[in-house]
Amino acid sequence: AFTWADFKLYLICGVGFMLDSYDLFIVNLASPIWAYEFFQTVPINNTTATSPPTIPFLVRGAVNAAANIGNVIGQLGFGFLGDAFGRKFVYGKELIIAIVGIIMIISLPVQNVPGLTSGVSKMWWLFGFRLLLGIGIGGDYPMSAAIVAERSTLANRGRMLGWIFSNQGWGTLAASVVTCILLAIFKQPLTNGAFSQIDAIWRLQIGLALIPCFALLYFRLTMPESRKFTESVELSAKASISSLSSAGTAEKKREPADGGSPPAHGQPIADHRPSIAEGQTVTPPKNAQLTAFIEYFKVPRHALTLFGCAFSWFLVDVAFYGINLNQSVILKDIGYATGNSPYDYLLRNAEGNLIIAVAGYVPGYFLTIAFIELLGRKWIQIQGFLVTALMFGILAGAPWLSSGSRFALIIIAQLFFNFGPNATTFIVPGEVFPSRVRGIAHGFCAAVGKLGAILSGIGFNWWSQSNSAQYPGSIGLSGVLWIFFAFELLGAVVTFFCVPETRGIDADAIDYEEQKKR
Repeated sequence: AFTWADFKLYLICGVGFMLDSYDLFIVNLASPIWAYEFFQTVPINNTTATSPPTIPFLVRGAVNAAANIGNVIGQLGFGFLGDAFGRKFVYGKELIIAIVGIIMIISLPVQNVPGLTSGVSKMWWLFGFRLLLGIGIGGDYPMSAAIVAERSTLANRGRMLGWIFSNQGWGTLAASVVTCILLAIFKQPLTNGAFSQIDAIWRLQIGLALIPCFALLYFRLTMPESRKFTESVELSAKASISSLSSAGTAEKKREPADGGSPPAHGQPIADHRPSIAEGQTVTPPKNAQLTAFIEYFKVPRHALTLFGCAFSWFLVDVAFYGINLNQSVILKDIGYATGNSPYDYLLRNAEGNLIIAVAGYVPGYFLTIAFIELLGRKWIQIQGFLVTALMFGILAGAPWLSSGSRFALIIIAQLFFNFGPNATTFIVPGEVFPSRVRGIAHGFCAAVGKLGAILSGIGFNWWSQSNSAQYPGSIGLSGVLWIFFAFELLGAVVTFFCVPETRGIDADAIDYEEQKKR
């Protein structure tokens, strides 16, 4: 049953993922507006420039990839810090970083100032602070996954992680809805030729995310430490003490009679273990967390699991972010996003993104939630890889299909991304690794995944061009879709051989038994 405690956990962690998705994917809807504002060479009116001018491909790719580059830093950094110092010490700080990033993005000077006189220079401002925003968003992945996994029962853990991650869908949907509402509000001035007001649209698109950010901040900063994490570091602390003693660097401490020991981050836990004298602390080596990570993953079976989780995440993110960060470009290329004026184009583009979110993106998450305990994580991940591969194969191999047919194929692909590997690559690393290495292991897998997103974010706009003479190495949209097809097939193979089923598995219990045998 979905308890009140589950609901509170869902709000605290889940709303963060909604904001993460909103901020990551709003760039797809804001990019055409930036193109009109920063790169339009003739005055905009209702009869000229119905499609936005082209943002230089490397610049657009860099801005698209900026948040994902920050994600890698945040996922690795916060994953390590969360394991080293505890979830309570770290949680909420990532949201502060994200808030600062959002504020700085919307603070881009309206008037030209030294160093910010060209469209390209303004895009580099956006790049820098989207990177900062990405660090905060990236920190949310390992922290929220670890916190939810450690506070859930085996029976509902998969569904809870699915519920939390499904907020990505709501965030993407919210981005499309907000854009449609803002365009409706600004319809009159835009249709009357007051296109200078287009600047307000993208600032509101991004800035409105600050409202739930501030509402959520207090609850994250005051969340207590999880019991499972405390118990897990107690278990590994004995090894740290033994290592210290053998090196002659440990202070003399009386080990509790029940075999417990203080946490590796050096904080007293008398309230959790009454048999330990109040105030008794142990200071492990500074590299204790890294040592625990190496010790755990030097076991070939664990290393293979880490590889499978990380590489399958990389493979899905190449296609997932390649599509989602550039969905406006794809809708234009397949003939869906068209219009008789800039306003019509922007509205048609926002409506297309909204339809895809409602019909495919969001329902996919809820299919995962409904079937994850019945079908298992591994089955859902494999079938998702295979179906998305099929959709990309058809899109790449049948360019003569109507725009409506190709639009439907994109919807199906989005459905099976989320009823498939986009959801399960987040869920499995949160379940398969024990608490003492869960944060850094999940952060590592997520960071490897984001390398795929960075690759797509930077390369898609160049590779998808059809003029190979002007854009050396470009292969056209169909060629890029064939690459996505191959990556999705490879993802199914990697999942089959390297990713274990985690349904009903308690990684902490297994880790405890393994440590007892050493």
